[in-house]
Amino acid sequence: MLQHVVLLRFVPSCTAIDLCNISQRFSHLAQLVPGILSLSGGPDCSPEGLQHGFTHGWLLQFTDAAARDAYLIHPAHLEFVNFIQPFVAHVLVSDFPAC
Repeated sequence: MLQHVVLLRFVPSCTAIDLCNISQRFSHLAQLVPGILSLSGGPDCSPEGLQHGFTHGWLLQFTDAAARDAYLIHPAHLEFVNFIQPFVAHVLVSDFPAC
């Protein structure tokens, strides 16, 4: 299994309605893209103060690296990326194998 972490920092003009739409569309990818075992996420709530401006995070679990690779070029994922681009100031992605 492969873990795929996505952290997002949104532009100041991004509204609560925009964030809701983004979350719903992101979550829907689990139904559209084969190989996603789970997808969850939401607003940061860590008390550590180490977020560096990233306000939201998602964790996707893929069956394997091949499923992640297929997700990256899947039309539903590419459409989602195009949709969120105007709202995103910075993105951080990290993948690692599940232990």
